[in-house]
Amino acid sequence: MDELVSIIVPVYNVEKYIRETIACVAAQTYPNWELLLVEDGSSDGSLAAIESCMEERGDSRIRLIRQPSNMGAARARNRGVEEARGRYIAYLDADDLWVPRKLEKELRFMEERGAAFAFTGYEFADEQGRGTGKVVHVPETLSYRQALSNTTIFTTTVLFDTGKIGKEELEMPVIKSEDTALWFRVLRKGYTAYGLDENLVRYRRSASTLSANKLEAIRRIWHLYRQAEGLSLPRSAWHFCFWAVRAVKRRL
Repeated sequence: MDELVSIIVPVYNVEKYIRETIACVAAQTYPNWELLLVEDGSSDGSLAAIESCMEERGDSRIRLIRQPSNMGAARARNRGVEEARGRYIAYLDADDLWVPRKLEKELRFMEERGAAFAFTGYEFADEQGRGTGKVVHVPETLSYRQALSNTTIFTTTVLFDTGKIGKEELEMPVIKSEDTALWFRVLRKGYTAYGLDENLVRYRRSASTLSANKLEAIRRIWHLYRQAEGLSLPRSAWHFCFWAVRAVKRRL
């Protein structure tokens, strides 16, 4: 396989992480990629760090895209999809890391399964990007109904084949938990998400990240059930109970 992979990274105030993130992409064993760094109006030195890194590396596969102002992660990712030239769309958050064979293994897995939508296992990491040993395992497949109770699909692990899912179907809604809302929408249309149960990603966690705020996470998933998905109160409560149990297990 030699198809181009477009890697979309929304960048907002990640000066201390972005060089390491760029380096993990440059270290990929699969070479046919483009890295789209969508700078979203950072107030720190993120832009200068990217420009310096691009100048040092001189790698034409790295592209800087600047938003006119801070417009949020959903719009940044959507801009990246619009600008993408590759058949495959991969998401990478600016403070997370890939192991060197991530793209190679996931692309081979998608080809073997005939998958349009794939995701992988991952490991929690500390603020220095060091793995903590807590690995999240993923199921072989997820349907829409299964995903409602099991939101184990982590953005930095996702890969889409736009030869099977049109780019217009990958527009993230501008709501909280926009990534999970997109997975729900794609799966609701009848696609299946295929899980590669290998630890290929390090998910950096810090007290300042949105996903570290447990109360906010509860509010977001409930809003997705009731508003974005339009589920009834009993059905929302049913899925929420299963979601809560799995969410706790992932973090213990």
